[in-house]
Amino acid sequence: MTENWNDAPGGFHPASTPDYLALPQLRELQLQRLRAAVQRAYDHVELFRSRMKARDLAPADLQTLGDVTRLPFMEKTDLRDTYPFGLFASPMGEIVRLHASSGTTGKPIVVAYTREDVDVWASVMVRTFAACGLHRGDIIQNAYGYGLFTGGLGAHYGAEALGATVIPISGGNSARQIMVMKDFGVTAICCTPSYFTHLVEEAESMGVDMRSLPLRAGIFGAEPWTDGMRRHIEASTNIRAYDIYGLSEIIGPGVASECRCQAGLHIFEDHFFPEVIDPATGKPCADGIAGELILTTLSKKAMPIIRYRTHDVTAFMPDPCGCGRTIRRVHRVLHRTDDMLILRGINVFPSQIEAALLAVEGTLPHYQILLTREHGLDRMEVQVEVTAAIFSDKVRSLEKLQETLARSIEQTVGLRVVVRLVEPHTIERSQGKAKRIIDKRNLA
Repeated sequence: MTENWNDAPGGFHPASTPDYLALPQLRELQLQRLRAAVQRAYDHVELFRSRMKARDLAPADLQTLGDVTRLPFMEKTDLRDTYPFGLFASPMGEIVRLHASSGTTGKPIVVAYTREDVDVWASVMVRTFAACGLHRGDIIQNAYGYGLFTGGLGAHYGAEALGATVIPISGGNSARQIMVMKDFGVTAICCTPSYFTHLVEEAESMGVDMRSLPLRAGIFGAEPWTDGMRRHIEASTNIRAYDIYGLSEIIGPGVASECRCQAGLHIFEDHFFPEVIDPATGKPCADGIAGELILTTLSKKAMPIIRYRTHDVTAFMPDPCGCGRTIRRVHRVLHRTDDMLILRGINVFPSQIEAALLAVEGTLPHYQILLTREHGLDRMEVQVEVTAAIFSDKVRSLEKLQETLARSIEQTVGLRVVVRLVEPHTIERSQGKAKRIIDKRNLA
């Protein structure tokens, strides 16, 4: 255990012990839990049992961890098709919590937790906060949304279990967020990275210098974000910006987290078995080769999820992390297979646009992609905010910056797009996940 814990009262947090298990011990634990999870799903979930029988498979056929590839995949559509309780493996008398997605694109997905599941959720969030250097005595402002969304309560329970002081402020009311951050001596904040950039702007407008606050860490998740966004956040505030990863279908936040090395996401694989596959063939990818992340819950009682296709693109990192953790790392998730745009035969991801924009000095981390169709052809316009100093400059300077941004995007994605510069605070801010794409192609 080589991670430096000198600034953490009490040193190493015991909840993080599974992060450092010897690999043979970890693999044996995973196999035991995988067998139990598959048996539970087989016994209590009709959809899973019917798919296993269609493959002439039984839980007893799992002899090694490698046999996981024989199991059927699960998709988000399975949760919608069995709405609301069709994937539950526990009776309602044992269910202590229900969460659900917003359902804006159809029926919501519903996820369930037993008391044991909630305890596991809190424990992996403790490990998340500990990996980011938080500890008892920290004051954590939780600006993730509370309610059916898993982010708020997931972070809340973990922060309390860590022994930190939690401020359950939820999202919105940005002026109050800044006031609380300043007056309560907040040392860490949890929210989406896009919302935090909005808070930085709000603080500036209120005359509050974020660099003067005791705030030292941001625990950011719920949306993809780039290293360019991280650099912007850290330079604006002097905090360390950490990426965390989770999804409601698996447990919520707490599936994986960066450590203080900020060199990839450590998956808490004693509870979540990871695979990376070629999304077209379903075959495993070698370490370092990008593919789709597949997750299997190893300890979920209420709703075991087997080989879930996340559609998140990442890759296993082959080298050990400097923190000494033995659990596997994946690269930060920057895009999803279902977020991909295809224009003129070229695959484009919003994260690529963000990276190209933030590589050019003078741009702000606020942009949106407008898709339209003219004369049967798709057209992309990227609207990006620039600093007030640049926007008030001479027209010639603006034209030069616009051309530089268009060239940066073309070099990144191989596509020439229209770039339009807009004044600061022009693009609508989100109090949760940022909406980057406005698709008007199918509008009359």
